[in-house]
Amino acid sequence: MHQMKPGDFCPLIKKKCIGLKCSWYTQVRGMNPNTGEMVDNWGCAVTWLPMLQIETSQQARQAGAAVESFRNEVVRSNAQNQQLYLDYIEEQKKTAGVLPTSVTPLETPINMITPGEEEEQSNVTE
Repeated sequence: MHQMKPGDFCPLIKKKCIGLKCSWYTQVRGMNPNTGEMVDNWGCAVTWLPMLQIETSQQARQAGAAVESFRNEVVRSNAQNQQLYLDYIEEQKKTAGVLPTSVTPLETPINMITPGEEEEQSNVTE
């Protein structure tokens, strides 16, 4: 099988690549996301883009999976906390006779619209 080799023509300057004289000629070190082998090569930044895009996609998928896993743990933990709270309330009702209560905030929220105020505001804006 014939091995394909990359050319050395630079479309930016429309001639042969000038290598280290070019600002875009950079060294990349790390792991090739396609093969898993270590990379420590010099080359044109434009030629590195496909490999770097693959690596970025892999990292984004891993981050998404980690966020989803964290979310699932938080949901599970919240459900357990809610159940503990409900169990405690039920136990208190049986033993101490806890009465239902109403809690009101100390300060009224800034953007709270009271009943009837909505019609007044629509009349003012017209």
